[in-house]
Amino acid sequence: MKPARIEKQFQMPVSWSDIPFGEQYRQALENQLRPWWPKMFGFHLLKLGHLSAEIQTKECMIAHQFNVSNNDPRAQVIASASALPFADRSIDACLMSHCLAYSHDPHWILREVDRVLMDDGWLVISGFNPFSLVGVAKLIPVLRKKQPYCSRFFPSLRVFDWLGLLNYEVLYHHNCQVIPWMSPERRLNKNLGGVGVISTIVARKRTYPLTPTPLKFKQPKMKIGSALGAAKEISKRSDFIK
Repeated sequence: MKPARIEKQFQMPVSWSDIPFGEQYRQALENQLRPWWPKMFGFHLLKLGHLSAEIQTKECMIAHQFNVSNNDPRAQVIASASALPFADRSIDACLMSHCLAYSHDPHWILREVDRVLMDDGWLVISGFNPFSLVGVAKLIPVLRKKQPYCSRFFPSLRVFDWLGLLNYEVLYHHNCQVIPWMSPERRLNKNLGGVGVISTIVARKRTYPLTPTPLKFKQPKMKIGSALGAAKEISKRSDFIK
C-alpha cells in the first residue's frame, strides 16, 4: 500500500467545469447529499476547497455557510486546509469535496478538520472511486497528467480506517455516476453504485470517555454464624474464669 503522505503537490481544479464531465459529477454528488442536509443543525458549515464551494447546500439547516480556500477569490476565508484559523470545536459541519484527492498529506487534513469540529459534528467527504471507469483510465500513462487522473484515488475502506482512528461513525456511503458522461438521473447511474465514479461518505464525530468509570464493588458482609460463634466462645471463657 502506498503511503498516505507524499512529497508531490497537487493543484485542485478551481471549478467542476475544469474536470471532464465535472458537471455530471457535481449533480450526482448533490443528489446523494440532498437527503442529509436537513438533518444537520448548528451555527457554522465549513466548505473546504474550491469544489466544495460549488456544491448546493441550501437544504442545510445551518445558517452560516462559508468557504475556505488558499487561493480562491470566491472564498470568504483565505487559509490553508492544513492550518485552519478556527478555534477547537467551533464548527458544526464540514464538507470536504475531493480535498483528500488533491492533498499530499490527507492524514493531516483530517486531523485539522477533526480539531475544529464540535463533538457530534458532521463530516462529509467525497472522492474518486479507484474501482470505476475513471479508475481504470487512470492506469493509462497518457492520461495521468490530466484531470482528474492526476489526483489520488483512495479506496473507501482506507478512508474508513482513517475515520475510525479519529472516532468517527460512518452513517452513509455510496458510489454513484457509473457512466461519467451520462445524466445522474439515469437508472444505470443510480442502481449500480458499487462501481460509481464518485464516492460519498457521511460521518459523525463521536466522543468517548478517556477514563472509564471505576466499578463499585460491594464489601462482603460478615456472616452471622461466625459472629455468634465468637460470642459463644467469649461466654465459655467467662464461665471458666468464674
